[in-house]
Amino acid sequence: MRLFLRLVLFATMLVTGCREVPVMMDDDNPILGDLESIPYDPQPYTLEIPDFFPDMIIPTDNPLTVEGVELGRFLFYDPILSADSTQACASCHLIEGAFTDNLALSTGIQGLEGKRSAMSLLNVGFYYSGLFWDGRSPTLEEQALHPVTDPLEMDNTWEALEEKLRNHDLYPEMFRKAFGIKDRSDISRDYATKALASFERTLISGGKAKYDKKFLSLEPGILYTASEFRGKDMFFDESEEGLPDAQCFHCHGGVLFTTNEYRNNGLQEAATLNDFDDPGYGMVTGKVIDNGKFRAPTLRNIALSAPYMHDGRLATLEEVIDFYNEGVHYAANLDENLVIQPLGFDEQMKQDLIAFLHTLTDTSFVSNPAFQNPFEE
Repeated sequence: MRLFLRLVLFATMLVTGCREVPVMMDDDNPILGDLESIPYDPQPYTLEIPDFFPDMIIPTDNPLTVEGVELGRFLFYDPILSADSTQACASCHLIEGAFTDNLALSTGIQGLEGKRSAMSLLNVGFYYSGLFWDGRSPTLEEQALHPVTDPLEMDNTWEALEEKLRNHDLYPEMFRKAFGIKDRSDISRDYATKALASFERTLISGGKAKYDKKFLSLEPGILYTASEFRGKDMFFDESEEGLPDAQCFHCHGGVLFTTNEYRNNGLQEAATLNDFDDPGYGMVTGKVIDNGKFRAPTLRNIALSAPYMHDGRLATLEEVIDFYNEGVHYAANLDENLVIQPLGFDEQMKQDLIAFLHTLTDTSFVSNPAFQNPFEE
């Protein structure tokens, strides 16, 4: 019964969340809000960043505020962003999947599949070398513009969405409190994307995983198994026991477990650099040498974000380990740390690597109430 009432409440909130209200009229002139009577007193938002993490660079024209983050959280979960009000950002970035949808290719409002897998948004506020698998957006604010108008995603126009937000019974007040606008006609894509970016910058995971507690914050009493230790040694090439180097840390090093670089990891054999099915980073830079390169994703919470690779072709961590162990495919720009021949892992070594990767799981991240759907509260 409780589940039924919860579902009814959620459906009701979605309907009201997308409901438009008529614009009030004064003679022949529309009164578009008169929001100045609503108090504007934004409070600074304090990010919880582990001591061993780098600082996060916050744009000077979009400081983090409690009100801006909350507005961004509502927009992130509201299907009003799509043309038919059926798809939200959260449709492809589910919290339980570390803000992926656990699909190889996501589906937009027209039932059309996208071309790539939805990337995790975990720690996305620390990505300073471009967003998306191909790095085409320099900032989170700019990135948030694209899904709304992409025909394979929300298939909307910003003009139509701005009108919906201006005529909404909730959002004008939230935009006023977040950005100090005087009138609902001031609601714009610029403010909407700033709010979305603000919320996404709060999606920080670090300090709560077993690896963090054991090796970074040095909490007492955290025990690694022998298998986890061996996997860690292979991952970082720290073994004194003759274990093979798994070559992982070159692309997934540092406390973020990503170098934020774009590399060709050998997914496709290419006789020439123009033979890749998806040019990836090369489409952005215009350099042939960058064809077939994609962002090296974070491995934090990697056990929650299957399937893997930019096109979701590998369903499990076991398949990922097998891929690198059995020999990647040749291309002239194959990452220099990868080799064509097998790495020589036996079954125990594969399980050791996977055991280590599971120590990067932060369950507190996916249960954090600050990241949850506000329409379900």
